Amino acid sequence: MTRFRPCIDLHAGQVKQIVGGTLDSGNANKLQTNFVSEQPAAHYAQLYRDNALDGAHVIMLGPGNEEAAKQAIGAWPNGLQVGGGINDKNAGEWIAAGAEKQLEPCCCEFLIHAADNEGLQQGIDEELVSHLAEWCSIPVTYAGGGRNLEDLERVKELSGGKVDLTIGSALDCFGGSGVKFDDCVAWNRQQQ
Repeated sequence: MTRFRPCIDLHAGQVKQIVGGTLDSGNANKLQTNFVSEQPAAHYAQLYRDNALDGAHVIMLGPGNEEAAKQAIGAWPNGLQVGGGINDKNAGEWIAAGAEKQLEPCCCEFLIHAADNEGLQQGIDEELVSHLAEWCSIPVTYAGGGRNLEDLERVKELSGGKVDLTIGSALDCFGGSGVKFDDCVAWNRQQQ
């Protein structure tokens, strides 16, 4: 069953929606953001918890995000997955701090970022979504290009309900206008 999966993307300790390809440019002046939140990461974790949006994730995009990530998982212990810089040396620390799981077979799912599509709100990579449904034996969430509820329906169709979708920059709680957070919550409820 395809579901909307919310995200908390962290950059330099702040919740941001970044145009994917600009993050790796190596030049901080070229970083493009669609949204920078005045709210802390824990605010979004609580919002997701209040709306029973299981499988939400916190992604640390570079250094300086550890404290904000820990505050988010502290707001919903064992309810958020964490990624970005996780390895065999620090995975135990993150699990102890309240993250859900790491690294297959101890992993509960994969989060796949189509970085070239992220932040552009130009639609999902349909070919990649189809392949993910074929390749992955554990749950997988696709991120990148989601812009409306129709993209949720398209991911459901392309994947046979095996792939979930996260929507970032288009979501109203991240300054977007393409889709309302409440509509995503309602969509999830309709899928049950």
